[in-house]
Amino acid sequence: MEPIIIVLIILVVLVFIALIKTIQVIPQASAAIVERFGRYTRTLNAGLNIVVPFIDSIRNRIDLREQVVPFPPQPVITQDNLVVNIDTVIYYQVTDARAATYEVASYIQAIEQLTVTTLRNIIGGMDLERTLTSREEINAALRGVLDEATGKWGIRVNRVELKAIEPPTSIQDSMEKQMRADRDKRAAILQAEGVRQSQILTAEGEKQSSILRAEGEAKAAALRAEGEAQAIRVVFESIHAGDPDQKLLSYQYLQMLPKIAEGDANKLWIVPSEIGDALKGLGGAIGNFNPAGGGGSIPKPSSPNREAPPID
Repeated sequence: MEPIIIVLIILVVLVFIALIKTIQVIPQASAAIVERFGRYTRTLNAGLNIVVPFIDSIRNRIDLREQVVPFPPQPVITQDNLVVNIDTVIYYQVTDARAATYEVASYIQAIEQLTVTTLRNIIGGMDLERTLTSREEINAALRGVLDEATGKWGIRVNRVELKAIEPPTSIQDSMEKQMRADRDKRAAILQAEGVRQSQILTAEGEKQSSILRAEGEAKAAALRAEGEAQAIRVVFESIHAGDPDQKLLSYQYLQMLPKIAEGDANKLWIVPSEIGDALKGLGGAIGNFNPAGGGGSIPKPSSPNREAPPID
């Protein structure tokens, strides 16, 4: 009985192993290559799949999701014979699991080598300055070449990015000095433009202020002149309306004499010829109003504009 039990146990184990090998569960976004006696039979897609145990075997399981592969820096020579190190990142996706398995031994290594050679061809036709400023152009050219070459491998290159472009240390120092000089130059130009603009604005302000001041003074002078003319006109009209006689004029002359003699520096003053007439008229007026009936008169100056003695 014991041999029979052992045989049954062996059969159960073999059935269990056969069931395990028969049922294959493939995860989502994955594929599996099935070979029968070493020859490709079919590709298993995501889900539950049945294979023939001990006859069919799973050769390779491939992830169909988009993959990101960074490549180490690669030395590349530019058109002006300068060596630059370029880091690249490739975004690719397997579209045909069979081609990716049988058309190329290692598609990752193949993509890396193809990237290096393509970069050398593209950068070799550019100088350093253009290389540093033409990332998009390099990315587009590199992606076009890689996508065309990897199509037969069942690979689609979705995107290519240059992570860094590092020129030699001496070139970096020269570029930093040049950039510093350019920044200093732009700063000096901006400062000079600011000073120039400030001076222009100051001059414009002074000019406008002078114009406004002159206009204000002219208007003020015109208003003063107009006021004086109006005052003279009013006085003149008042005098004519009052019809003054010789007596009033003589009295006004006498009121002006003390004002003429005012001031410490006035040592000499001249009496106009009209003062004699004014004094004569005033003397006649005083004689007419004298209660004693006596009359007096002020002698007329012998000559007009005669110099009077100094007044101390």
